[in-house]
Amino acid sequence: MTTADRDDRLAALLERLADEARAGHAPNLDSAAREHPDLAAELRELWAVAQVAYLVRSAPLSATIPHADGLHPAGDSAVSQDLLPRDFGEYELLSELGRGGMGVVYKARQKSLNRIVALKMVREAHLASASDRARFQAEAEAVARLQHPNIVTVYEVGNFESQAYFAMEYVEGQTLAQRVTAEGPLPAREAARLVAILARAVQHAHEHGILHRDLKPSNILLSAEPGMRNAESKAEGDSAPRSAIAAVKVTDFGLAKRIDRTEALTRTGAIVGTPSYMAPEQATARKGVTAAADVYSLGAILYELLTGRPPFRAATAVDTLLMVLEQDPVPPRSFNPKIPRDLELLCLKCLQKPLDLRYPSGTALAADLDAFLAGEPMTVDAGSLGSFVSRLLRETHHASVLENWGLLWMWHSLMIFLLCMLTQVMAWFGVKSHPAYLALWSAGLLTWGTIFWRLRRRGGPVLFVERQIAHAWAGSVVGSIGLFVIEVVKGLDVLTLSPVLAVLAGMVFVFKAGTLSGHFYLGAAAYFVTAGLMTVFPEVGHLIFGVVSAVSFFVPGLKYYRQRKRGEAMILSEVAA
Repeated sequence: MTTADRDDRLAALLERLADEARAGHAPNLDSAAREHPDLAAELRELWAVAQVAYLVRSAPLSATIPHADGLHPAGDSAVSQDLLPRDFGEYELLSELGRGGMGVVYKARQKSLNRIVALKMVREAHLASASDRARFQAEAEAVARLQHPNIVTVYEVGNFESQAYFAMEYVEGQTLAQRVTAEGPLPAREAARLVAILARAVQHAHEHGILHRDLKPSNILLSAEPGMRNAESKAEGDSAPRSAIAAVKVTDFGLAKRIDRTEALTRTGAIVGTPSYMAPEQATARKGVTAAADVYSLGAILYELLTGRPPFRAATAVDTLLMVLEQDPVPPRSFNPKIPRDLELLCLKCLQKPLDLRYPSGTALAADLDAFLAGEPMTVDAGSLGSFVSRLLRETHHASVLENWGLLWMWHSLMIFLLCMLTQVMAWFGVKSHPAYLALWSAGLLTWGTIFWRLRRRGGPVLFVERQIAHAWAGSVVGSIGLFVIEVVKGLDVLTLSPVLAVLAGMVFVFKAGTLSGHFYLGAAAYFVTAGLMTVFPEVGHLIFGVVSAVSFFVPGLKYYRQRKRGEAMILSEVAA
């Protein structure tokens, strides 16, 4: 069995489970695994990723698991190579060019005009679902709307013997993926020039209301002039024989989405795309996918052109998706020190996980690439104080996990305030017993921590970053209880070390700031100031600590609780529509 068949079967099974979820039924994962035991392990992993992204509970789900190189090589065809050439209405099918999860593309001759075209049709049309046919038709309509020298032109959309097809221009040459595989990374200037061309083509699509959502080297067609070395290779001292690129064409709009009206070419909230080139918001399907997703993919293409590899690539699609969500790309200069630093910064700006840190449009990206090529100043800036402060206070790509903690943090604010208030009241009434305070804080923190964690686990799969945060918080709990033990061992008066509680809390908030959102630096600063106030005003120290803690947890808790509710309401309205 080929990789193509395996991927198609996985996609079909995930679609079936998603249909069950959308219909309000519990997806029968065990049944699907029993029916296809050879796919059981990977099916469970992919479905788990979907659950992590909360698609099962709160959004429609679809999945595209394309071949690593986009269209699959010819073979395993609906029309056997042995039967080619053959007639297909107005066309004569000459050879198969490639195939993906949904369509197959043939090199064909249009008889009436005697011209060579690329003819795409739904593979195994008799088995195609209504959604497959709708997506195929949508792709044809999407590309037909676009008239740009760097986007493949659609000549005709039709139907022959119940087989939908569309004919588009045939590009003699190779894909960008094939070129990189054969010749390795491109010279920096050539890579910049090529991506600038792509950025303008993608911008044209955006201006006509179309998001591509599956930009990758295998979806970029190149026509070349054999035997000619390009000028960039010569200028950079590249001795490898490289052919000059005569034309660049963006193709395969099978996952495109319209942004000028409500219906989408693929389901809203779906995981669609190729993992190595997929923007984080596509991998989670939690936020609306915008033009920034295509900008991210352009950055991933530039990264591969410069280094010879995509920014994220693991052994399985599941692991790659997790890398996209959790990790930052290795700087390109780590693989190739000859890459200009400015171009590296530009590439990494495209690959920022927060949408607002990327280029706002393909035009802006192309303008900076042109500036790089011309040796002029670029807008990307990694060293200014304003940029540093702005980045310091921004949310990281992990911040969305706080939506799982919003309500729990509001309850936590109440718990910690009551614990501190009770401690303060005991101090006011002259309680001097170390065991009394030790028992109160041990029972209070450990009991609440257990309840908190169980409630969180009931809310769905716990992400790795959440476990990191939980470990930091658990360490502060142990440290807080340990302060009372130290007081006993050292023979200190009760509550002497209480200001250290604020120091421990501040350290945890510094960790949260670096991991989740820079706004937690403000909470950390408040805690460090509180430590000083508790030292100066010990008679109300725990009251101050309780108020600061309550505010520090309640405010972000309320924010992310509301954010989650808004997201759920938006998804429900989209599903209803």
